[in-house]
Amino acid sequence: MLGTLAVVIPLGLGGAISPVMLTEQAVLLAGPEGASAGVSYAAGVVLTTFMIVVAIVLFGRAIALPTEPHLDATLDLVLGLVLVNLAVLVLVSGRRRSRSPSREGGDDRGASGSRQARAAFAFGVFAMATNFTTLALIAPAAKEISRADAEIGAATVLVVVLVGLVSMPAWVPVALTRVAPGPSRRGLAAVREQIARRGRGFTVGVLGAAGLFFIGRGLIRLLGG
Repeated sequence: MLGTLAVVIPLGLGGAISPVMLTEQAVLLAGPEGASAGVSYAAGVVLTTFMIVVAIVLFGRAIALPTEPHLDATLDLVLGLVLVNLAVLVLVSGRRRSRSPSREGGDDRGASGSRQARAAFAFGVFAMATNFTTLALIAPAAKEISRADAEIGAATVLVVVLVGLVSMPAWVPVALTRVAPGPSRRGLAAVREQIARRGRGFTVGVLGAAGLFFIGRGLIRLLGG
């Protein structure tokens, strides 16, 4: 279980670096029905993340990856190549967006147009389901849980840890605003600014490192098997 956590935690933290999701939650919390909208949005994100993780874990166990070493190693290679290519795409798209301010403004308008509390839950579901960079990191982490030789209780803990880490941009702001509304909003604004400035670079690093890790492990297993 500790070995699985060593892979799941970095991938989960990498998936949590989502400036768009954090911005969306901050906009909802600043609205007239901030508390209820924020909770609904967080619920949508957490539920969607949980369903995705559980589906991948159950699928991995259904095809019995731990008992099929060559299939497991091949899937490692495929995931690694996908993650490395995605890291390159994120890096290239980041440079293009920095040269095109109009695209950034479009994201802000999309977030601002979803302030109604009654639509916050669906908005959270949509935000996570279309967060492709985060989904790319969830997939290998959930695969790691599926191949771990762990009992149901331990696997459940791993799933909860992964879901909790990935959905941090949705539920942490809600928790902080409940404890200390004023300071937390200022702190979230500062964090959002830092993530907007450095989050893409961190995400590229996590994607690239994870991709190289899975490629290396897949090659070792194929050559060793």
